[in-house]
Amino acid sequence: MRLGEEPGGSGDDPFDAIADGVRGAEPAQVPQRLCQVAARVLPVSGASVSLCGDRMPVPLSASDPRAAYLMEIQATLGDGPCLYAARTGAPVLAPDLTSGPDAHRWPVYAQQATEAGVRAVYALPLGTGSRCLGTLDLYRDVPGELGVRELHTAQVVAKVMTVALTELPLREENGGPWLGELAADHDEVYQATGMIMAQLGVGADEALARLRAHAFARGSTVATAAHDVVTNRRRFDEL
Repeated sequence: MRLGEEPGGSGDDPFDAIADGVRGAEPAQVPQRLCQVAARVLPVSGASVSLCGDRMPVPLSASDPRAAYLMEIQATLGDGPCLYAARTGAPVLAPDLTSGPDAHRWPVYAQQATEAGVRAVYALPLGTGSRCLGTLDLYRDVPGELGVRELHTAQVVAKVMTVALTELPLREENGGPWLGELAADHDEVYQATGMIMAQLGVGADEALARLRAHAFARGSTVATAAHDVVTNRRRFDEL
């Protein structure tokens, strides 16, 4: 929510907003459309969605570039409220990243997020029962809790996002695997991790940790750092 806005989003009925937002969309467009709906009907400034991956989240889509950047921050750090929600399968509400428990619980992430202008994050797991597919992550420009009605609306969007990720056709009408294409950048992270393992003779966890540390030290994302490794612009046995 930006300063000067009334709490509670635009006042749109969430079910009508969701229906309008996804009407006529191809499967690959639905995650972003739902993120945009969340940013419109809730008192938040942006939203993103990521999938649970092996050792790190897989950024999928976002309502806007800043939300996409905030999603990448957590993938790079390997820490943050959204990763905790994915691990536990329970919502994580961090209403104030500037001070108090939230700022101390994820200090590096809180610093990075507040530098980007975000003061609160709400992460809702996607999935059913004990299986977590990923998270819907909501970002707010000012500290504050979500009200009961707002949290219910967020959960409705998360449920629809879960259905979209599990029930939509796996391939577009033109034959392309839409879900894989949205997550294509993450493939380079796996490739880069394997290359670092070979270059340094280390295990996968350490190789990924090295890649993350390299990205953080240079102020880039893990996806960008991975691309440099895959394209042979950076070798870890020469560092």
